[in-house]
Amino acid sequence: MRLTLLAMVLVGISAPHWTPQTSGVTATFRGVSAVSDTVAWASGSGSTVLRTADGGATWQKLTVTTDRLDFRDVDAIDEKTAYVLSIGNGPTSRIFKTTDAGVTWTQQFKADDQKVFLDAMTFWDADHGIVMGDSIDGHFFVLTTENGGGAWSRVPDAALPPALPNEGAFAGSGTNIAVWGASDAWIGTSGSRVLHTPDRGKTWSVAATPIPSNDSTGIFSVAFRDALHGVAVGGDFKQEAVAADNLAITRDGGQSWLLVKSQSSASTAQYLSGFRSVVRYVPGTTALIAVGPQGSDWSDDDGRSWIALGPPGFHTFDFAPGGKVGWGAGGRGQIGRFER
Repeated sequence: MRLTLLAMVLVGISAPHWTPQTSGVTATFRGVSAVSDTVAWASGSGSTVLRTADGGATWQKLTVTTDRLDFRDVDAIDEKTAYVLSIGNGPTSRIFKTTDAGVTWTQQFKADDQKVFLDAMTFWDADHGIVMGDSIDGHFFVLTTENGGGAWSRVPDAALPPALPNEGAFAGSGTNIAVWGASDAWIGTSGSRVLHTPDRGKTWSVAATPIPSNDSTGIFSVAFRDALHGVAVGGDFKQEAVAADNLAITRDGGQSWLLVKSQSSASTAQYLSGFRSVVRYVPGTTALIAVGPQGSDWSDDDGRSWIALGPPGFHTFDFAPGGKVGWGAGGRGQIGRFER
C-alpha cells in the first residue's frame, strides 16, 4: 500500500526532507554534482564554483578563471576531478577541468564560432563524455570526448537527425542529458524531442514527446534508471506554478513517450505541482524527485504518480551515489541538502 508523507511520519518512517545550507554567495546556481554523502560541487553565475567536503556544513569558493562566465553545469567524476561548462555565444562557451579538487583548472574547450552556444554535459565514465549545444543552421551541435576531455570532437551532421528551427536545449539545470551504462545517452531538446544514441554518439535517432513546446516551454530534464525506463519533465519557465502536460515517461528506451496527465484536486495522488527544471532517479530504485524554482515532488512508482513536497525550490538537483543524500541549488545562492 502506498503511504502518504503524513502516514510515513505517523508510523515512524523517515520522510524525505530538506535542510537549508549556507553557500556564502549570492550567485544563481544551475549546476550541482554530488560524488558522495560528504563531497559535492555547485556552479553558477559570475564564474561561481563551490565545493563541500563536509556534507555541506561549509562550502569553499573556487577560482576557475578571472573571466566572468556563467557556469550552467558541473559534473564531478570523483572527489578531486570535475568539469564545469559555461554558456554564451562563441568564446563564452567553454569547458574547464580540475583534477586536484579545484585548486587548479585547465581550459579544455573554447568556442571559436559565434554561433556556438553550449547547454549541458555529462559523462559515462572518467574518459567518455558528451556535450549538447544549440543547433546551428539546422544541425544539432553535439561534442564527445574519449580521453577525459583532452580532445572534444563534434559529432558529424550526417550522424544526427535534422534539427527543428532554433531547436536546442534549455540550459536550466545541466540535466537535459542522461546517460546509462557504457554507451547510451538521451538528450531532451527545447523542441520537446528526445535524441538517443546507443553507441556514445556514433549513431542517433530522435523521438517526439507529447510535452508542449514554444519559446519558454519544452523539456528541461531527462533521467533514465536503465536502458528502457526514463522520464522527461519541464513546462513553462514563465509560469512556474502551472503544471500542464509537463511530464512524460518512456518504457522502451525513448522510442515512444506517454504523457502523464494531472488528476483532479480530489485525487489522493497528485502529479507534478508546477514547472520542473530537473528530475532525478534515486540510484538503483524506481523512486524519483522532480524539482523546480517553487518546490519539489516525489514519486515512488517510476513517475506514474507524485506527492508534492512543497518548498523550498531550486533550479537543479543531484543525488549522491548511495541515494540517501542529495543537494538542490538555485537562485540567490540557495543550497539545500536533501535526505530521505
